[in-house]
Amino acid sequence: MRGKTKGRRAFLAAFGATALTTALPSLAQSKQVRIGWVSNTRAVDASIFLDALRGGLKELGYVEGRNLVLETRWGDDVAQRIGQNVAELIAAKPHLIVTQGPAAQTLGRQTTTIPVVFGYSGDPVEAGMVKSFSHPGGNLTGIAFLTLELVGKRVQLLKEMLPNAKRLAVVANPQHPGDAAERRISERAAAELGLAIDYFEARNGRELLEALPLIEKARSDAVMFFPVQFVISHRERIADWAVRNRMPAISGWSQFADGGNLMTYGPNLDEVYRRLAWFADRILKGTKPADLPVEQPTRVELVVNARAAKALNVTVPRSVRVRADRVIE
Repeated sequence: MRGKTKGRRAFLAAFGATALTTALPSLAQSKQVRIGWVSNTRAVDASIFLDALRGGLKELGYVEGRNLVLETRWGDDVAQRIGQNVAELIAAKPHLIVTQGPAAQTLGRQTTTIPVVFGYSGDPVEAGMVKSFSHPGGNLTGIAFLTLELVGKRVQLLKEMLPNAKRLAVVANPQHPGDAAERRISERAAAELGLAIDYFEARNGRELLEALPLIEKARSDAVMFFPVQFVISHRERIADWAVRNRMPAISGWSQFADGGNLMTYGPNLDEVYRRLAWFADRILKGTKPADLPVEQPTRVELVVNARAAKALNVTVPRSVRVRADRVIE
């Protein structure tokens, strides 16, 4: 991370003020910026991320109703809808598109001319979206949430919370770029702590809900959900199931804990989506996406839901509570 940050600073320094004042040809005669937004999920589940982007854009001088038009499309967790939404946005010819989640892969396949800024939970290199983090090389760039060292730390946190635990269920999407690496890290961390792992595949929300009774049968002591959007979409159903089955659960985004689950450890997504506005601003002022290195979150947070712990009959150790960035009482 330190090397990437240093490289990014060097790039910006070399880039200089001249390039930052160069407008895209399509903006030269325009008083309004048109930005597309597309997400695979439902607005009710992810509007907070769009609001964070709006906030970031406003801080940089882009205000809806004055000089900004946002074209939004939501997939409502229907896989077939995302292709239609992407096609509609491309046809509308916005100055750039900001995308959440797997929609970025669809955009990468369907346009090579419209700049795309992504917030992505997987590995964008493995997904074929960019050539490398430091040199994206195409029309896509943004922020990737995948940080492998966090996977092992989540396993450690669960063991610290549940010192007598012997079996850990892990729920992940095998089609998700980066899943194989996350699985290896989790298995290694579990083995070091004397935990056996039961692995459950879930490619979408339906398979996620189907995995829950299988976890019950495996008699796992706790469950770790790799952070993807359909897990967040079903966070409250997971929480209800977890309480009924005394199954403490951890994931990577704070919305999971806010939805009633035990805890999360991972990036602050509000900050991430505000940061995407910076990418949009640089591109609108003339920087090519190929020249903007893909970033990773710089700050992670531990969120503990004390109400959920009480319902699960779990005692939150002081060692965990004092390290928490936020405790939901």
